[in-house]
Amino acid sequence: MKPSGILVSAVAAALLAGTLTQVLSTGAQAAPVGAGSYTTTPAGPLPTGCGNLSTNPRQFVTANAPAGPVPTNDWWSNILFKRTDCAFGEPLHAHPVSFDTLPGGLGLSANTTPQISGTATGVGEYHYPYVQDLQVGVAGLDAPNVKVDGWTDWTVSPFWTDGARTLRATIGHGLPFSYYQVTGGDAQLTVAAPQVWSHSGPTIGFTANGHEYAAYAPAGATWTVSGGTFTSTLAGKGYFSVLALPPGDRAALATSLGKYAHNHVTGTRASYSYNPATSTVTTTYAFTTTAREAGAAGTVAALYPHQWRALTGATPLSNTYVSARGPMKVLAGVGQFTTSMAFQGVLPEIPAVADNAGADRATLDGYLAQVAGNPADFRGDDTYWTGKGLGRAARIAEIADQLGDTGTRDAALTAIRTRLTDWFTASPGKTSRLFYYDQNWGTLIGYPASYGSDQELNDHHFHYGYFVAAAATLAKFDPQWATSGKYGGMVDLLIRDANNYDRADGRFPYLRDFDIYAGHDWASGHGSFGAGNNQESSSEGMNFANALIQWGQATGNTAVRDAGVFLYTTQAAAIQEYWFDSRDANFPAGFGHRAVGMVWGDGAAYATWFSAEPEMIQGINMLPVTGGHLYLGDNPGYVRANYAELVANNGGAPSVWQDVLWEFQALGDGDAALANLRNNSGFTSEEGESKAHTFHWIRNVAALGTVDATVTGNHPLSAVFTKNGARTYVAANITNAPLTVTFSDGHTLGVGAGRTATNGAYTWSGGNAGGGTQPTPSPTPSPTGSPSPTPTPSPTGSPSNSTLYLRSDGTLGNPAPAGTAQIASAGGTNHDGVPANATVFTASGLTLTRSAGTTTFDLFVDAGTTVANGTQVRVSYDLTGDGSWDRVETYRYFATDPAPGWEHYTTSVGLSSATGTPGDLTNGRVRLEVWNAIGNGPSTVGTGNQSVIHL
Repeated sequence: MKPSGILVSAVAAALLAGTLTQVLSTGAQAAPVGAGSYTTTPAGPLPTGCGNLSTNPRQFVTANAPAGPVPTNDWWSNILFKRTDCAFGEPLHAHPVSFDTLPGGLGLSANTTPQISGTATGVGEYHYPYVQDLQVGVAGLDAPNVKVDGWTDWTVSPFWTDGARTLRATIGHGLPFSYYQVTGGDAQLTVAAPQVWSHSGPTIGFTANGHEYAAYAPAGATWTVSGGTFTSTLAGKGYFSVLALPPGDRAALATSLGKYAHNHVTGTRASYSYNPATSTVTTTYAFTTTAREAGAAGTVAALYPHQWRALTGATPLSNTYVSARGPMKVLAGVGQFTTSMAFQGVLPEIPAVADNAGADRATLDGYLAQVAGNPADFRGDDTYWTGKGLGRAARIAEIADQLGDTGTRDAALTAIRTRLTDWFTASPGKTSRLFYYDQNWGTLIGYPASYGSDQELNDHHFHYGYFVAAAATLAKFDPQWATSGKYGGMVDLLIRDANNYDRADGRFPYLRDFDIYAGHDWASGHGSFGAGNNQESSSEGMNFANALIQWGQATGNTAVRDAGVFLYTTQAAAIQEYWFDSRDANFPAGFGHRAVGMVWGDGAAYATWFSAEPEMIQGINMLPVTGGHLYLGDNPGYVRANYAELVANNGGAPSVWQDVLWEFQALGDGDAALANLRNNSGFTSEEGESKAHTFHWIRNVAALGTVDATVTGNHPLSAVFTKNGARTYVAANITNAPLTVTFSDGHTLGVGAGRTATNGAYTWSGGNAGGGTQPTPSPTPSPTGSPSPTPTPSPTGSPSNSTLYLRSDGTLGNPAPAGTAQIASAGGTNHDGVPANATVFTASGLTLTRSAGTTTFDLFVDAGTTVANGTQVRVSYDLTGDGSWDRVETYRYFATDPAPGWEHYTTSVGLSSATGTPGDLTNGRVRLEVWNAIGNGPSTVGTGNQSVIHL
């Protein structure tokens, strides 16, 4: 939330005031994007730093560095985006080694001893601070500054020159080796408290400050030792490397890992793919190496916990490094490694499954009535507080739509549309509520800015995530507004600015705010702190990732959707490791907390930038609570432990941000959270919350139970919950065509156009969105453009797949316009298991190969106000079309309720009987019979694009 780079309080207020007053006297020069526009004339403060950095961000970049926008918000940004040290920089925490840039070269620290401060019940932090073990340089080097000579996905190459000597280093996340090229003098290591334990030819092994290192000169070179100074002529070849060794047999490791010493890492690149069919994100981390001389292929990589827990196809060494993120496991001789993570799915909002006609519904209707006149309740006019208001309105629109309160829904959508359209229009003479594109920095800055989003390029993912998420909600109901010809192009620019998903787009750096190897965002644009870069509100970072999924899904853009899934899944794993340490494996012993408020490059802190209250320290990594934040509940036991620590540290129940904290608590213990809510209804809502949303969330999560992270769906907008051993499956279909979602446990769920559906412990279908387009499934992200929408199936013709819809003409086939068919009354007679006056649907001419699955169906049925009806189904297969039924399946009847409205009769009722053996269909037939087994009144079954059977 309130980032980084500044202390919020008085400094933030002064910054915000300056932003509001420093506007141009001349009108903005608008650059059109569809119906929207941005300005190319500054409308407020620009990024600031040393020298002329505002207009020349390449001031500390060499001519060798890549062209295009310079990266910001990275672990190494402070040596390029200089603000506190105009010559060098603050320590760079790459893990397992930290570095510092100095006049004589590069300092190295392999500190394994944490510094822990504070108390176990109050503000506290831990750090593995930079403590220099050695300096690597060139004899006599005295450079006036350090510049950046190049960068790749997780490496950087600092460069020094004093006119006579040069040093170029390459360092990176997960690289135990650091690589060097020198000119003008001998390589020189200046070692603290040295102990040489191996000295043979080009290799020297030594202990520095109690940490083990080895340095590797080229073949034919030697090292000369004079006290704490080691030098080498490098046999005139000008290159060498230094390795920080993991614990173990130091001599053996120096030999076994030293085989890769002269394969200098010269490039790194991550690639990812999302497979909806398996709901899996696969990420490959690749290294480019340049062999300076003969040796073993590959390199040495140290993996963070979120990586090695998901590692596939490789076995790490038994040796591990100590790091601020926990144990790092080692791969030797690798050119790349791959991780595979399950994407658990997101929802536009929690479904309204609980008490939709009783006292709780009346309570919720009352809360919605209270916000209908001011659904956004904007608390400020800058990018952050505008975003918070947009987020509030989006939650209200989603739940009001579910409940059929179209008046409140439309009021919320109007508030979103009006404010976004305003911000997305840079008309002549306008000086606020607009975006400015800075070509020098390759960034889009919104004015009024806040919390350093202009001068420090802080928090763009935090602020813009709210804009994109609200736009995604609006797009479902007003698809025209979201087209590229209207305002969709402006939404895309905000996405690209915060985390450009397209490597080919030279307007913005690739994934600005996301640290690809570390697996999470960084909030500060420059990261000029001794402890490295930092991020406070991981949950607002996830709000951005979720927004990309929702926007991509609503607009049919798989490149955006898949980028969102990659960011979401990777960061969800990182949050569980580094903000929550939910396995109790990464925080150092003696820290005493189960969660941190912010992560630093060299550690973490139970603290925030703006408050010492436990509610806010823990709550800042929970808000905003949306259907995209179900990852918070992946470990219900941890949720309960986190909330228990909050109560203990607070000395009692929360007194601020109760709504956010109870919503989080509900993911671990919904009944307890609901009791807290009912007993404390007079609480004050957090600024981005409303009582309507809080009540809706907690009441329905309490009914659904906890997130079931063992099951995934093949649709990104899906989730599974478990309560008392029963699963509830949920999926949202925001498109204008029906779909069927298949879950990893074999369960299927049919979802009508523009609906959210559940079945299992609860059966419900609601929502009226339908403006989006179904993205074409794509296992790899498309680099440019948006995919074409999936065409609507023809209402006529023979079916060509195993998914068939019940049609009003009595056939089973492709979807058609929605309709109904009548099911005759059982007449008070029991017809359980024996069709009587059945309504029949058939398909013929089917040639299909049987898979290992079973028949599943999802029938929309309604008995109106009739009491005690029971609808039953029999499915028969004539495999060869010879007139005999080779397989007959009769399912238990489904007792319908006496309330008008569709219910879902699904295969989950179970088989009553089955005869015959399943097999392939060769010009075969299928018959579905549906009748009332019990009851005294007729029923209705939905047809066209509603009821569906999967053979």
